[in-house]
Amino acid sequence: TLFRSSGNPNFHKSALARYTPQDFIALVKRHGIRFHEKKLGQLFCDESARQIVQLLLQECSAANVSLRLNCRVESVAKDNGFIVLTNQGRFECTSLVVATGGLSIPKMGATDLGYRLARQFGLRVTQTRPALVPLTLSEQERTRFSALSGISVDALVSVRGHSFRENVLLTHQGLSGPAILQISSYWQPGESLNIDLLPEGDAWELLRAEHTSAKELKTVLGQHWPQRFAQAWAEVQSSAKPLRQYSEKELRAVAERIHRWRLTPDGTEGYRKAEVTVGGVDTHELSSQTMEARRVPGLYFIGEVVDVTGWLGGYNFQWAWSSGFAAGQSA
Repeated sequence: TLFRSSGNPNFHKSALARYTPQDFIALVKRHGIRFHEKKLGQLFCDESARQIVQLLLQECSAANVSLRLNCRVESVAKDNGFIVLTNQGRFECTSLVVATGGLSIPKMGATDLGYRLARQFGLRVTQTRPALVPLTLSEQERTRFSALSGISVDALVSVRGHSFRENVLLTHQGLSGPAILQISSYWQPGESLNIDLLPEGDAWELLRAEHTSAKELKTVLGQHWPQRFAQAWAEVQSSAKPLRQYSEKELRAVAERIHRWRLTPDGTEGYRKAEVTVGGVDTHELSSQTMEARRVPGLYFIGEVVDVTGWLGGYNFQWAWSSGFAAGQSA
């Protein structure tokens, strides 16, 4: 699945079936926004993502939505309906939709308001943590690879049965790149990552073919990886000697490490760098048809504040549109 939830793994399906990616693409086309496919089905505006913001604002205007900017919610109470007190006055409504997002990128205004409101009304909130986020390495590991910051290598990264095949980027802090961002949604502190550095090749066959040569390991690997990465990895893994001086057992061990390079991150770069937040309002508390709280009629939670997290590549935007549509049909 392209989405994960620590509660009900099927929760997202109903909303996504009723407002599909094709529905949103049709809306983009209706607004005359040109776009292109970059890779793996990911779509980007030809000009600027601001065009999508403009689209949303125009849709709000057409629906007579009143926008209140710099409006701070001070309290929410429920009587016959909901009473919302803000720094811009008091608002009353029969339906209240919470679309506050997660904790990611606080400089954009992210707060825990949505989680606090859920708890206030007795709803469970699952544990939250940064996701789609770069991972950090220990000081010892960083020192080994610090000179390689900015170099990326094609790899298959795995943890607990979840695997992603894309680039891994070395940074000053540790690891990033699409494969790492994806796996970060599943990685738990203390776990080791398994990195296959030759996902489409056979390292043993590659090394055995050069076993009688005077080439060093870094030279052979440099034909398949960026040369600086090959040199640094070879220095960490083995001594600098011609391949013909390796025993077969030593060579097999190197081949094994190429396909199963184990690294244990010591953390993440946190919400500051995270694209999304894993966890949130427990999906068992909500109707998958309408996003309404089962025990609080009229109260809805949509988007990232809910315990549904999409993969990298626009899936979290689609979840926002789809869950918003589901709530909008009912609220």
